[in-house]
Amino acid sequence: MQTTIQNEDKQFPTERPVSLKDRWILFRKANPKVRIRDAAKELQTTEAEILASFAGSSVMILNKEFQDLLQRWPELGPVMVLTRNESCVHERKGVFEEIVIHGRHVGVVTGNDIDLRIFFQHWAFALAVLADEEAGFKDSIQVFDHQGTAVLKIFLQEGTDRRAFEEIVRDFSVTVQSGELAILPAPAPPVYNDEGVDITSFRTDWSELKDTHDFFPMLKRHNVSRQHAVRIAGDYAKKVANDTVRLLLQQASAGDWEIMVFVANHGNIQIHTGPVKKILEIPGWINVMDPAFNLHLRLPDISETWVVRKPTVDGWVHSLELFDGKGEMIVQFFGKRKPGIPENNVWRDWVNSL
Repeated sequence: MQTTIQNEDKQFPTERPVSLKDRWILFRKANPKVRIRDAAKELQTTEAEILASFAGSSVMILNKEFQDLLQRWPELGPVMVLTRNESCVHERKGVFEEIVIHGRHVGVVTGNDIDLRIFFQHWAFALAVLADEEAGFKDSIQVFDHQGTAVLKIFLQEGTDRRAFEEIVRDFSVTVQSGELAILPAPAPPVYNDEGVDITSFRTDWSELKDTHDFFPMLKRHNVSRQHAVRIAGDYAKKVANDTVRLLLQQASAGDWEIMVFVANHGNIQIHTGPVKKILEIPGWINVMDPAFNLHLRLPDISETWVVRKPTVDGWVHSLELFDGKGEMIVQFFGKRKPGIPENNVWRDWVNSL
């Protein structure tokens, strides 16, 4: 950016590089409603790098002891947890309850409110963000992947224990608060054997599933993408209209159904279990706007919608699965269920009626 330095009666231009921090401040003043994720693309940077440009002031870089960090989050009390992908945002309020770490790569959070499946190999940076009105920041802990894309965000709420937040920030902050992050290029997309898969063998394996958690390992064994899997599933999957999600949310609201809503990126899966009551549509979006749960789904991004059924030891389990134009899963819906308990009949009857 060119700036002008005034010297008595003379003005002459000089070139001065503008920091990313200043660029963000200027951009936000001109575009106050643009989300930081979208703004990063316009600024040709990443969301993590924008935040890191405030390191040492409004942002504190945390160390990479991610498993230890996760296990401190119950101390915070009530928070709002946000997980999103390109087409869907999942926001759930509550408290962290039970946390279990499985080896080096997997963390499981369960409880009445917050339900997460965490994949630590995709966690690269953790930042503590402090409220800054000019920058548009809110008190939070935010986790990013190696490409600087948000994996998980935890926002403080009115009842959050602020002293616990301050202690976590102090305990995990690195000594040197540098704004430079080692951002890596996106890895090559996985290569699947979609065209060469043995469909008969694949359907046989599908028929022998005992648990929904066996589904992903089955896909890996056959090296088949998730979208192609439902396309060749035969009687185990049925393509339905893309506006089915609208019908689902409206009927779930009217009938006071308890459903499960899964939204994921490669570093985290976030699950809401319970009712969805206030459904709000605006151009291009359908939203759930409940006190403890918000969902924001970009409707034009839905390329295919499938009803999928899987056999388990507890009987059939049905899901509604939405894919984008790249074959990526946007969101999954299930009827409320737990291991050992059969699927809800109201949910099953509705899905089978589609």
